[in-house]
Amino acid sequence: MPDRRVAFVALALLCGCASERCSRRADGGGDASLAPSSTSAAAPATASASAEPEVVTQASAAWDAGPSVLTKDAIDGVALRRASHARIAGDKTAVSVLEGTDLVELGKAACEAVIPRRPASTPVLVKPNIGGFEWFKDPAKSGGDDGVRGRTTDPELVRGIVRCLKARGHTRVTVAEGWGATHADWERLVRVTGYATMTREEGVPLVAMDDDGVFDVEGDAPGRPLGVTGMEKTHAPTLLVPKILAEHLDHGLFVSVPKLKAHRFGVVSVGVKGMQGTVMLSDASPAFRQKWRMHKELGPALTLLKTDPVAGRAAYLSALEVFAERMTDVLEISAPHAVIADGAPAMGGDGFRKLWPSRESFVVAGTNPIAVDRVAAQALGLWDNAGLAAELGGHRTSPLVETAAKRFGVDLSSVEISGNGAHLLASPRPVHFVSMSGFELHSDGASPGSPDTFRRSGVAVEPSPANPAPADGERVAHALHFDVAPTIDGVRDAAWDQARPVSWDTDWSGAPGGPRTTARVGWSATGLFALFELEGAEINVDTSRPVEVERERLYQEDCVEIFVGADARDRQRYFEVEVGPRGHFFDLSVDRRAHKSDAAWSSVPTIATKVDVAHKRATIEVALRSPDVLAALKKGARLPFALYRMEGKAPRLYLAWSPTRTPKPNFHVPERFGALVLD
Repeated sequence: MPDRRVAFVALALLCGCASERCSRRADGGGDASLAPSSTSAAAPATASASAEPEVVTQASAAWDAGPSVLTKDAIDGVALRRASHARIAGDKTAVSVLEGTDLVELGKAACEAVIPRRPASTPVLVKPNIGGFEWFKDPAKSGGDDGVRGRTTDPELVRGIVRCLKARGHTRVTVAEGWGATHADWERLVRVTGYATMTREEGVPLVAMDDDGVFDVEGDAPGRPLGVTGMEKTHAPTLLVPKILAEHLDHGLFVSVPKLKAHRFGVVSVGVKGMQGTVMLSDASPAFRQKWRMHKELGPALTLLKTDPVAGRAAYLSALEVFAERMTDVLEISAPHAVIADGAPAMGGDGFRKLWPSRESFVVAGTNPIAVDRVAAQALGLWDNAGLAAELGGHRTSPLVETAAKRFGVDLSSVEISGNGAHLLASPRPVHFVSMSGFELHSDGASPGSPDTFRRSGVAVEPSPANPAPADGERVAHALHFDVAPTIDGVRDAAWDQARPVSWDTDWSGAPGGPRTTARVGWSATGLFALFELEGAEINVDTSRPVEVERERLYQEDCVEIFVGADARDRQRYFEVEVGPRGHFFDLSVDRRAHKSDAAWSSVPTIATKVDVAHKRATIEVALRSPDVLAALKKGARLPFALYRMEGKAPRLYLAWSPTRTPKPNFHVPERFGALVLD
């Protein structure tokens, strides 16, 4: 639903791509003016020697890119894997920890310290972490926090890197990041983060790397992804590589600039985890929306944790270890030539909602991504951590770091640290880690950082929406009492005939003219029941996703939404259940007063649907049996209640039984909820 203003756990965020579960989900995008984005021009397969002095030991003055690993439609995975292993296993270069408060100068210093010198004709791809957040927040309602800053790489640090590369004579520098949502949201993101302004001012292209043809008409197309040969025996056999990345792996430089932060699933998110932003998979189309498959075991594990903590923890650990193997597969193919991790500040916590910023402003940088991750983990207090080992089956740091080190033959115990910030690691670091599996590690009693931590000058913020328009009378729906609960089969059978229907074709603003939706509601001692009949149903649903696992970002497709509160006296606390016409679902509890939501909450749903594609009709039948819901079901009760529907692609329709009448689509307006009377 649009305008979610409360944070929540979303698996898509694990992918380094946005999940629109926290703020306005219907924003039309930004007005970012993007720099030209031609990215396919190739440097010579063998480049001439650089006359400039080297700044890292493995940067040969007589650099030879070697034979091309690119074909028309694929990239040679065997050759890339061999080259990556040889380079990383042999790279004993010290990892640089550099302190500084001027981020542009810090970026320049890090670039000079670790980015290999190459001929000026060499194209350079710089990949910051721009998409590693949950979703936008309204700063006016979140203490200045826009939901993005503090989670993503600071554009001023990247500006310094870009200026350093241009000073070396590079004329083809591109800033690119993976993205898994819409192009309009990409434009909004790069505007809010400041990347649109920075790249325009520096005269470098800004590219949504995940494009596989979907955004070609938008003018930032790096080309369709390439297949990777030789992946059959890996954990990621369907891996694709964005064309722009493949070109830079083949004959250019690839520089990763992740945000240095703890991560609620991966433990740390730096060099290895940061490669999730480049992932595309051929399992289904569009490929750029398949990142979730890299951790597809996580959803079932989290579900199991709710009912069987012991088995759930084992499943969670297994999911994490498999994810580590897959991310190492990606690293073998797409290993960056340099990593500069933004610790200005570094972020403990979970990486998204609970953030503990470091007191210092620094970067961790090097040419060996695994060694950089090891030092970054130490900076977060998550290296050789006994508490972590007790919770994660003996893993004393992130399994992603351990798995990559084992496969590449990197000795994590002998990593050398240099730079003016090396002293930061001379004593134990503060530890603040919040895991998705339910445990937390804290070395002190410090509270999460103030949102003021994330303020930066010169960056646009989203305006606070206007107050909703005056009320026009409360809508009331009635729930029929069932002596015998209906069979949930997706059919409007006789049991529903006595239920009073409510129908609407109005959008969130109250304007009529949308496709009609009719809903009936019932209740019994065993559940709350709803039957939706949809007209004009386009069935805009990704059927490649399993229906038995909660579906984050379901609101991006066609679905209906039920909002119901358990207490008529408190409209600020309620439950939300989203159901799609193919049976996908997502549910959570919301406490707006505390600015919290809980995606671990389960409505205990039973769902059945019927679809008539030819006549554009669909029926959705659902039973909610959560103890929280059951406790509120009493004859005569009057519960806060709202019904919504999202339909279609272009135009996207946000239909509301009880219109919220906000300037932009926003369903989380409890003052606009109607009432459900239990007959």
